[in-house]
Amino acid sequence: MKNENVIQEKSYAFALRIVRLYQHLASKKKEFVLSKQLLRCGTSIGANVEEAIGGQSRSDFLAKLSIAYKEARETSYWLRLLKDADYLTASQFESIYADAEELCRIVASILKKIKN
Repeated sequence: MKNENVIQEKSYAFALRIVRLYQHLASKKKEFVLSKQLLRCGTSIGANVEEAIGGQSRSDFLAKLSIAYKEARETSYWLRLLKDADYLTASQFESIYADAEELCRIVASILKKIKN
C-alpha cells in the first residue's frame, strides 16, 4: 500500500496545471517569455519535492525543500505578473494562484516543523 504524501501529490498536480497553462499561453495568447519562466519554476516545485524525498540526509532534504519553497514563491510572482499584464483573466488566475499559495504554506509548514 502506497503512503499518501500530500505535498508530493499536490506539487505534481500543480505542475501539470502549469504545463497546461503554458500551452494555453503559448498557443492562444502567443506569450512565450513570461510563460516560459512560469513553466520553469512551476514545475520545479514538484521536482525539488521529489529530490527532497530521495535526499541522502536531513540537510539534503532541507536544502531541496527550501528550493521548492523559493520556486513556489517565484511561481506566485509570475502568476501575478501574467494577470496584471492581462494574459490571464481573473478567473484563470484565482484558482491556480490559490494552489500556488497553498503549496507555499504547506512547504513552509514542513520546513518549520523539521527545523524545530
